[in-house]
Amino acid sequence: MTKFSNNKNKEDLQFQIISIDRVTRVVAGGKRLSFRVVTVAGDKAGKVGIGIGKGKDVSEAMDKAAYQARKNLVEIPLVNGTIPHEVKEKYSSAEVLLKPAKQGRGIIAGGAARVVLTMAGVKDVTCKILSRTTNKLTTASATLKALQKLKV
Repeated sequence: MTKFSNNKNKEDLQFQIISIDRVTRVVAGGKRLSFRVVTVAGDKAGKVGIGIGKGKDVSEAMDKAAYQARKNLVEIPLVNGTIPHEVKEKYSSAEVLLKPAKQGRGIIAGGAARVVLTMAGVKDVTCKILSRTTNKLTTASATLKALQKLKV
């Protein structure tokens, strides 16, 4: 008996790493080094999730991030490969604007927003990052939050 009841769903997910960072925390004896990995999981058919994992080595952090991304999957409404309407969303200091695009236009987005939209299965969309932050995690989270606001 396996731990996951829907193995078919688990196997068709794809994962893409957004960032791998070395992070430290200060303790009495000095600094403790660990790694933080941010991963996006998606089936490229309307499901996408973001996961964060920390660990002593990169592979441990990657496994934790993939597990969290799988747990945080959300369903995105898609209409003919694009989003149904324009949406603007802010998360922390990141702000994104998503607009539907005509068929064949492609994903016009940069950085972490492009990865989230690709993994969600959006084929044609225009995305503008309105904030000045360079933080990939907050940009990806703002994009995911914007996608969750969509209504059919």
